[in-house]
Amino acid sequence: MPDAPRDSHTQSLPFPVRSLSPRKPTRFTWRPDAATLAQLAETLGITAVRDLRFAGEIRPLARHDLALEATLEATVEQPCGITLAPVRTRIAERVTRRYLADWQEPTGTEVEIPEDDTSEALPDVIDAAAVALEALTLALPLYPRAPGAELGAVQHTEPGQTPLTDDAVKPFAGLAALKDRMEKP
Repeated sequence: MPDAPRDSHTQSLPFPVRSLSPRKPTRFTWRPDAATLAQLAETLGITAVRDLRFAGEIRPLARHDLALEATLEATVEQPCGITLAPVRTRIAERVTRRYLADWQEPTGTEVEIPEDDTSEALPDVIDAAAVALEALTLALPLYPRAPGAELGAVQHTEPGQTPLTDDAVKPFAGLAALKDRMEKP
């Protein structure tokens, strides 16, 4: 089972397609070292990647097509979107990619996105670490929130004035008030 080199700080686990078995799956496990985890956190723009494991296999699908199926497990730390306190998140994702030899790139000015977003053109080299980084990027919480953190309402106005609220700004708020007045005898 190939592993990423332990002493190099790399974000790459390449598998040249020509060297893959046409009959048997090629299994892999990638567990980056601490320096590589720090580099990944910097690349992702987050506080830290505490742990990461990407394990799976690349197996033949058809005569020239391949499939990568793996599990991504990671623990990341990001600042809370409200308080900036550190928020740890555990991520566990199934990752599937299909590499097709007869893949046709869409052409034209308007292209419909296919329902199956796991398929792509068969490259010369499949980089399992790049697939892991892409999957981790997509799995990160967009707005991490620390327990108990709430976004309160802030109202600013001149002294002696009534603050403007979201309800008062709504386009039909005036009509609702008018309707209420007309319905009362």
